[in-house]
Amino acid sequence: MTGVTPENARPTHQRLALGISYNGLPFNGWQSQADGNTVQDHLEKALAAFTTGERPRVLCAGRTDAGVHGLMQVVHFDTPFERSESSWIRGSNRFLPETIAVQWARHVPETFHARASATKRRYAYILCASAVRPTTDLGRVGWIHQSVDVEAMAEAAHTLTGTHDFSSFRAAQCQSHTPIKTLAPIQVRARGAYVRVDFEANAFLHHMIRNIMGCLVDIGLGRQPPQWLESVLAARSRQAASPTFSADGLYFLGPTYAPAFDLPDHCDNVDSLPL
Repeated sequence: MTGVTPENARPTHQRLALGISYNGLPFNGWQSQADGNTVQDHLEKALAAFTTGERPRVLCAGRTDAGVHGLMQVVHFDTPFERSESSWIRGSNRFLPETIAVQWARHVPETFHARASATKRRYAYILCASAVRPTTDLGRVGWIHQSVDVEAMAEAAHTLTGTHDFSSFRAAQCQSHTPIKTLAPIQVRARGAYVRVDFEANAFLHHMIRNIMGCLVDIGLGRQPPQWLESVLAARSRQAASPTFSADGLYFLGPTYAPAFDLPDHCDNVDSLPL
């Protein structure tokens, strides 16, 4: 008779949620692609190597573009394998590249869905406004070679608070069913040459934050007055807004979920951001 250990597969499936962090620079974004060099591809291959089973399909809270960093992406997947939560963390990380790490693992009910169950999503953009290009921060901050008026940026950002049609900040390839989103007050603060802009909404359109950042930078540089952003929003046309800003300084801080799921809403590497 073949022995069965706690590490072997059981006949029933269970759903698992993972918190994932990654440096987006080496990858072609989150979503699986034919070349295999995406965060999703590396994670699924690592999970398959750890369980020595079939490659699972993971679903994420929010897809990120090439160059965008994830501090607490959340995924879920169904698996017939039973492991302790700490074992999922250690075992998966063993097979992941150094620029991706599982931060936490939780068993969740089948009603949980990483994307559909999320009530909010949080991002931060780090901008370096300095005459000299970043070196140690290369790829980790957006860069402009002039100082900016942070107060003007904050004044303009206030215009976007609430529920609006954000078509002016929507990429042409966006697959969202509606351009109407609800945005919490955008937080803009600075320390020296570094400016941090925090975004929180029920959901975001493709390139929405980077397109808003393009407008805020133009306002910070004095190219447009703060009141201009209100007319951009009202236009509901991508042509009314500034060009899409760099992906380098954009960080997905993670989603939030109902307390009943008892999932972490913070992990240590979030504290690595300035300000």
